[in-house]
Amino acid sequence: MPVAIITGASKGLGRALAEALAARGWDLVLDARTPEVLKETASVLRDAHGTHVTAVPGDVTDAGHRAALVAAAWQLGGVDLLVSNASALGSEPLLRLDALPPAGLRRALEVNVVAALGLVQEALPLLRAAGAGAVITVSSDAAAEAYETWGGYGASKAALDHLAAVLGEEEPGLRVWAVDPGDMATDLYAAAVPDDDDPRPAPASVAPAFLRLLDERPASGRYGAPALLEGRR
Repeated sequence: MPVAIITGASKGLGRALAEALAARGWDLVLDARTPEVLKETASVLRDAHGTHVTAVPGDVTDAGHRAALVAAAWQLGGVDLLVSNASALGSEPLLRLDALPPAGLRRALEVNVVAALGLVQEALPLLRAAGAGAVITVSSDAAAEAYETWGGYGASKAALDHLAAVLGEEEPGLRVWAVDPGDMATDLYAAAVPDDDDPRPAPASVAPAFLRLLDERPASGRYGAPALLEGRR
């Protein structure tokens, strides 16, 4: 069976992607910082789909933890897909740039960019050996548009987009997709803008966009989930 590593997989989009892949028979290595929630997610997926699901709790900014994720995937047979979904906002709720603590920006960059690159570096030998290896980095429209209070988070996602674009050039044997999932009802969004009560799509409704990329394997690049769901690229 193909093997995927998914970070930030205990809830939200990460869990929805894990559910969609497990339903297709994928074996999974899942990461999140809260052990109890992550282990419950892994148990539910194993029971529902009969696939191998390994829970490896920890912080993606820790090099030892990243190595443990890749080692767990190697035990399952390798790495066919790496999904960098774990994200940090930089402040909760979001703040204007004149109030954003430098430590918060550093945390967003460490989680969203530096850790994502570190995990790719750790997994590259197995991704190259997979034959059809793929990397997905979860982006945001804040990476491309200027929204008040989203400056720190958006800057980190813009950096992640550029990292993914360069990786796609440097690794022509892989597919590297940066994916903007669009608005979703997630804990991350609720923490970012706690006063926004507008209804938003569930993460499970967005997962088919990611599956389309895996099915059709378009060129490396940046894609928007809403367009993929509508049949466009």
